[in-house]
Order: sequence, then C-alpha cells, then structure tokens
Amino acid sequence: MQKIIENLARAGLLVVKVGSSLVTAEGQGIDQAALGRWAAQIAALKAQGTQVIFVSSGAIAEGIKRLGWLRRPRALNELQAAAAVGQMGIAQAYENAFAPHNIHTAQILLTHEDLSNRTRYLNARSTLRTLLEKGIVPIINENDTVTTDEIKLGDNDTLGALVTNLVEADALIILTDQQGLYDSDPRKNPQAQLIARISAEHPDLESMAGGAGSSVGTGGMYTKVLAAKRAALSGAATVVASGREPDVLVRLKQGESVGTLFTSAHSRINARKQWLLGHVQLCGSLMVDEGAAQAIVDKHASLLPVGCVRVNGHFHRGELVAVLNSEGREIARGLINYSSSDVGKILQTPSAGIAAKLGYVIEKELIHRDNMALHW
Repeated sequence: MQKIIENLARAGLLVVKVGSSLVTAEGQGIDQAALGRWAAQIAALKAQGTQVIFVSSGAIAEGIKRLGWLRRPRALNELQAAAAVGQMGIAQAYENAFAPHNIHTAQILLTHEDLSNRTRYLNARSTLRTLLEKGIVPIINENDTVTTDEIKLGDNDTLGALVTNLVEADALIILTDQQGLYDSDPRKNPQAQLIARISAEHPDLESMAGGAGSSVGTGGMYTKVLAAKRAALSGAATVVASGREPDVLVRLKQGESVGTLFTSAHSRINARKQWLLGHVQLCGSLMVDEGAAQAIVDKHASLLPVGCVRVNGHFHRGELVAVLNSEGREIARGLINYSSSDVGKILQTPSAGIAAKLGYVIEKELIHRDNMALHW
C-alpha cells in the first residue's frame, strides 16, 4: 500500500481511542481477546520507543451487561450507575491485557470540564507526562459517573482529541467498527469509495460524515470528523480506521495507509501560540531580568524563578499571565505553574531551592516553554 502517513511513522507519542462496540463486542461483554491484541501492538510500539495513551469507551456498555439490562437506559442516574459498575471491569480487563507484556496501566477518569479548567488541565498534563516517563500506559475514560451532558453526547471521540491537544501528541488514532470516511454512505451506496486522505479543514467534511453510530455507542463518523478537526488545531493528524484490522496500530506506525488520514495544516508551534495569545484577559504579570528575557526571546527557554524579579496581580496556578522585560514591555505570556503568593516567595530563587521555601515542588519552572508563547 502507498505509504502516505509519514508523520505517524515519525510519531513519538500517539493517542489511541477505541469505541464501545469494539471494547464490548457490540455490547456482549468485554472482548478480552481484542484488548489483548491492542495491548500486544502497543507493547510493540513501546519497544520501538513510541509512547501511547489509550482512550477507551465501553464503561457504560459493560455496566449494562453486568447489570443484566437488555437495552441502554435513558435515565441519567441509571447511566451513571452503569458507568460505575462498568469502570471496574474495564480497568481490570486492561490490566490483564497488558500484564503478559510486563506493562502496567493507570486508569484516569476525565471530563471535558477538567480540560477546560486551567489548573485541572495542568494537573492532568503533569500526571500523564509522569506516567509516560515511568513506562505506564494511561487508560483514559470519560468520568461518566459524575458528568451529565457528556453522557448524553457519548463523545469519547472529542475526549480523544482533547487529550491529543493536552499532551501535544503527534497523532490521534480512532479505532472504530467502520473502515474510515467514505465519499458517500456505504450502507446505501455499494459503490462508495473509502477516502484515504483528506484535510481536516476540508469545507465539506462534516456533510460527508452524516449518519448515526452503532447501537452500543452514541458517536458516529460525524463525531470522529469533529475530533479530527479539533486535533488538527494543535498540529496533530488523525486516522480513523477499523479496530478489527490485523495489527492496525503497528501498520499505521510503519507508515501504511489504513483507513482515513485527516491531515493538519497547522504547525504545532503556531497552533500553541494562537491558543495562548487568543486569551485576551490576563490574570497578572511577571517581570524578569535581562538574562531571563534574552533566554525567553532568543532561545524560547522556560521561565525559571531565578530570573523573575517581581510579581503583579493575584492569580492561581494554571492561569494566564504576561511576562514583562525590565522596561515593562510584554515579551511573552503563558500558563503559570504557581500561584501569585507562591511566586512572591521564590523570586530570584534557583529551582533547587523551591522546596526549601515552599515546602513542595510542583514544577521547576514558573512557566514551561511548552505553555508559553512569545508576544511578537
């Protein structure tokens, strides 16, 4: 096959999302064999140096099975109860699937709100980074036991895209019970052609993706297209492919064309800069010395407390602040790792001395360069 997915071949971090129908064998119960196949593929990728975050649907579907219900309920409290029951099974199933490969997993339950709140955003990002550094595969699911609108949407495709942007992954792979995006509905048109590659910014993309999803999940190709558009904002490509394809993850990583590739016209740096600079309301500012200013502007370095000489305003961890040079001119802005009161205590302090003054360390930087955009 034509090797068109060059960015996946070079990818160092992938987010893989798997739908409910695949995880639970169309609602019959957790498909342990399928989980085992994906675990083996992820183990192979990890052996090659590729990190993987797994976004899994299926908690509600598995809970429905365990509770003996014949169909998906509509009442919110029953959906939440099913999610609570099903999450126990999903977590254990993934742990069992990865155990033969000596890989540990971690369950992380998120809501869309967690990723829109700056403090929660940074905490989730730090946790995921730490897990990946330790060689652990994070298994992420939406926290359906406490969410409301998110359950009604059933949209873990969007959650996959949000996680992709959160960790700045190279690509999002959505495994589903469909082969990919077609130029027309293959259920109605036997001559429909699979689209191998298309821009995530294509003007007709959403209209091409019309149609409902499976009876188990509530997503469809439409939500996958929206996820691809969202992931593209951070420069990530998205692939929608059948989860039943043999060794689909390994083949994609090798550069093989499987399913539909949604390309992004955004570079990661520009997308990140636009995201940060798009926030017009600043919560405070930090004045830095000439050395720190030069390092930030010329080398796009992180801001360390040793280079910060003054803090202005009242802000919390994760909020947006401006970085000012000694003349008071804004040179950058970014998401702060410490509150204004904590910053005031560690001004001009080497990173190694943070713990002595605060009693703890969140990060060694006040603002990490990944969370900072230069104000050109």
